Amino acid sequence: MNVEVTRGNLVESIHHVAAAAVTPRGDVILSTGDISSPVFLRSSAKPFIAAAAIAAGVRERFGLDMREIAAMTASHTGQPFHVEAVESILKKIGVDESALHCGVHYPYNEAAANALREHGEKPHTVHNNCSGKHAGILALCKVLGADLSTYLDVDNPAQQAILAFCARMSDDDPATWPLGVDGCGIPVYATSLRKAAMAFARFASLTEVDSRDAMALLVVRDAMVSHPEYVSGTGEFDTMLMTAAGGSIACKAGAEGVHGVSMIPEGIGFASKVADGASRARAPVTMAALKALGSPVGDATELRAFAHPVVYNRAGRAVGEIRVAANFAIEQASSRT
Repeated sequence: MNVEVTRGNLVESIHHVAAAAVTPRGDVILSTGDISSPVFLRSSAKPFIAAAAIAAGVRERFGLDMREIAAMTASHTGQPFHVEAVESILKKIGVDESALHCGVHYPYNEAAANALREHGEKPHTVHNNCSGKHAGILALCKVLGADLSTYLDVDNPAQQAILAFCARMSDDDPATWPLGVDGCGIPVYATSLRKAAMAFARFASLTEVDSRDAMALLVVRDAMVSHPEYVSGTGEFDTMLMTAAGGSIACKAGAEGVHGVSMIPEGIGFASKVADGASRARAPVTMAALKALGSPVGDATELRAFAHPVVYNRAGRAVGEIRVAANFAIEQASSRT
């Protein structure tokens, strides 16, 4: 699949995308491009990382609420309610902000970043878009009795529990799959888009997994769809998509143009990767896939700006668009790949 960026009547840039829609058993429904080579899921893995912590009992141990659990899945934009949720998790687990090793950056939300600047304040680790995930991993360390100071290390029991859980979701072997280091410092794994889509199908259907894992997935899924603003932020694609879907979709974007979607009533998972990592191609691909799969959300009016983003110049004039190539249809697959 190609995503085109136009300027005037010409195609100025092209992004190549691979994607798959899959059942919980791994049957491919739709596919395009290479869905067999390993891809780092980056932040698209966060729902499964959070579910690993939930399966270990962090919710019951620390009395975490659904907003806090949603924040554990988040690539948040640093808005005040995001920061409050992360700080609340840290308070409940009895850990200081200094225990977070995710690094510091200004909030991605422009208003939140400007508010800090206007008050002469610098951002803190809680403003990092991955701080909720890190707080959840620290909670997992507490439950497991693991060393909080080494929670980023792959050999830490919390990371081992996370990798084992994620591997169960995609039928992988955590001892052999490719590992790297994510932008926030934790181990990040790579799997094929087919297997990633299968994991999101299991997240949708709660089938093909054991009952304990299914219950953890359900808690995380319910947190995401009931509080989508905590998963990304005001006006962001994941938040807008889940809001428009009204509980029928859970989704999570990842860096370098990755996206995972769970179509809950249908029990279908979708995963995509933009080859050059351009995030601007992600939403049009997901919207095209949802439409091809028969989801009414694929034609939602409130999501039109994500399905067909307009390219503006500095003066605010529309000068082009971002679109899935009109001459390309998602290929239908009849068998597993």
